[in-house]
Amino acid sequence: MSKADFFTYQAQTSPHPLGLEISHAKGSYIYDTDGNAHLDFVAGVSACGLGHCHPKVVKAIKDQVDRYMHVMVYGEYVQQPAVEFTKLLAAHLPKDLETTYLVNSGTEAMEGALKLARRYTGRTQIIAAHRAYHGNTMGSLSIMGFEERKSAFRPLLPDIRFINFNAIEDLEKITDKTAAVVLETIQGGAGFILPQNGYLQKVRERCNEVGTLLILDEIQPGFGRTGKLFAFEHFNCIPDILVIGKGMASGLPVGAFVASHQMMSTLQDHPKLGHITTFGGNPVIAAASLATLQEITGSQLIEDTLEKEKRFRKLLVHPLIEEIRGKGLMLALLLQNKEIVDHLILTAAKEGLILFWLLFEPKAVRISPPLTISMKEIEKGCDQILDILNRYKPATVN
Repeated sequence: MSKADFFTYQAQTSPHPLGLEISHAKGSYIYDTDGNAHLDFVAGVSACGLGHCHPKVVKAIKDQVDRYMHVMVYGEYVQQPAVEFTKLLAAHLPKDLETTYLVNSGTEAMEGALKLARRYTGRTQIIAAHRAYHGNTMGSLSIMGFEERKSAFRPLLPDIRFINFNAIEDLEKITDKTAAVVLETIQGGAGFILPQNGYLQKVRERCNEVGTLLILDEIQPGFGRTGKLFAFEHFNCIPDILVIGKGMASGLPVGAFVASHQMMSTLQDHPKLGHITTFGGNPVIAAASLATLQEITGSQLIEDTLEKEKRFRKLLVHPLIEEIRGKGLMLALLLQNKEIVDHLILTAAKEGLILFWLLFEPKAVRISPPLTISMKEIEKGCDQILDILNRYKPATVN
């Protein structure tokens, strides 16, 4: 294999992918084919919460592969890993979030949640937030609050409206015609924006007033990343439908939407197979999900996340860093301009530290390392960041 083969035979998502050639990965490090170690401050874009190749997850996967892999489409056969995972998940969620539909990715989970909301309420209008990101399939794209990224793919779903995140005055737009309000608990692509001044509680109250469902997208902040199992626990706001993915299976492709048993049962009939997936609930991935959830909830990782956040905030003080947004290990450095962001990320990539951009905020640098990262590794990476920023020289204009 050569890097040229990668560019020739594998579809690309941008004109200039980083192109790091991977040999193996373990813990907080990714190793390239030249033997260089790269400290991972991104964790597969928040997907590898337990780091790379966590031994308990690897064992669960190998044990399941030896038993059986795919045997039947979702929802027909009783498969122990999926049942055990969904039961354990329910034990850690509020009582009305008891039934989980397992799918293959976060965006598919959002598609299922949108269908469920329309099916259950009999309404069609969906309200989402400006600068929201919920995935890239057509339904998820329809509720993306960033026209530049979706205009090329119109027409999209009809009857979609938008409000501003954290804008209380916009809540009057939620009416008895609205099937669901869809929000990221913490806006990700927009720059890790936290809800302020009881915003989510006020959205919850307005939804209750007009009979609208609240869908919270926890695909990125879920599974311990913010110092709670799910970020909504910080904000005293329980959704009607919870959408999850990313860190759920320690790097395997997975997603799910969670609701009450009563609500979820509306997908069973009229029509039958109201939502269907071939590989959702795959036993190998469910085994990884179960091992991941057991490790996250049975250890100190969630509690330690907030202490690690404090360490990042204490260390990352620099004149070029204007702000650190986010919570737990879902952090974004806000720098003075995009030129400095590109300098930091691209220089770090050459020097063994993995950082990444955010979708809609050009001044932001993503820091979302594994929850298992050590304090020593945090200090090492932060020292590198400060050193690279110290070496920054503005481009001169001729």
